[in-house]
Amino acid sequence: MPTEFISVTFPNASTELNPLENPALDPQFIERYARSLDDYGFNYTLIPYDSASFDPFTIGATVVAHTKNIKIIIALRPNTIYPTVAAKSLATLDQLSGGRVVVHFIAGGSDEEQAKEGDFLDKHQRYERQEEYIRILRRVWQSSEPFDFDGRYYQFKQFHSRVRPVNGTIPVSVGGSSDDAYRIGGALADIFGLWGEPLAETKQQIDRIHAEAARARRKDRPRIWVTFRPIVAETDELAWAKAHRTLDLLKENRAKGLGKVPPSAPSPQNIGSQRLLEIASRGDVHDRALWYPTVTATNARGASTALVGSPRTIADSILDYVDLGADLISIRGYDNLNDAIDYGRYILPLVRADLAERETPRQAVA
Repeated sequence: MPTEFISVTFPNASTELNPLENPALDPQFIERYARSLDDYGFNYTLIPYDSASFDPFTIGATVVAHTKNIKIIIALRPNTIYPTVAAKSLATLDQLSGGRVVVHFIAGGSDEEQAKEGDFLDKHQRYERQEEYIRILRRVWQSSEPFDFDGRYYQFKQFHSRVRPVNGTIPVSVGGSSDDAYRIGGALADIFGLWGEPLAETKQQIDRIHAEAARARRKDRPRIWVTFRPIVAETDELAWAKAHRTLDLLKENRAKGLGKVPPSAPSPQNIGSQRLLEIASRGDVHDRALWYPTVTATNARGASTALVGSPRTIADSILDYVDLGADLISIRGYDNLNDAIDYGRYILPLVRADLAERETPRQAVA
């Protein structure tokens, strides 16, 4: 399949560089943002989840109502919706969108965050529950007859749904860096999400995912999704100056209590963030342009590794990961809307042109 690009949908104009105080949902901003992603050729947009934020299903429905092509990736925590209900909700949204829905599972990387919504399972249990959840969704979407389920976390009798996905099923995405994440994602996921690590570490993770897929006797493998936060300008020199201004603002906002995490936040529990912080301790710049001070400035909260450079440098860096086996590249910036437009104007066309040029000799030989 061709290399595809992912963005993230935001509910309003608040950004990490210019955070607004208690911002409300802004329908006009969502519409403008979604149409920009569609117009500039992004393939997917992630609708994120947070215990204190807006409902991803409703925002996702708004996005597909204002777009023609882009697919929505609904972030879902299994503790928040019973799987039979989620199966119907996702399939309903899939029908409304003409088959443009993906679901991304979040097992939960923070006990404190999970407890806010009544989830007190440990991390291993959360992954076990996620595995049951995925198996239930797929059976609901594919079963023509009522069925029972008697698992450790979910039990029901004679459930049947008349709400079917457009293409018979909905792609399932899983992310993480733990043994459980690799095992479940390798065995069950259509897509496996990784944060932006150096090429060597990313290759190790991809190999692990492929090994788990083989162990599960799959005939295929999950598509690999890698996420970056590009900081782009006309030249490399200007991009690095912009990167340091970005870093200063991230630090200032966090010191004021306006960042993603408070200044006194403890070390993160999830292995993915721990990996990013360990890599950051080894140096600021890795490979061509992978920059890690944004990781330490945000305590590795979520996707936080930057690619810094001109459009050509960023495109070449992305192609390094494509060559490594990444099928899906997620890029989102720190100035959300303006960065998405810049990526669509200057980076996506370069990457796609290079990939098309690679294909031309193959077609000529064939």
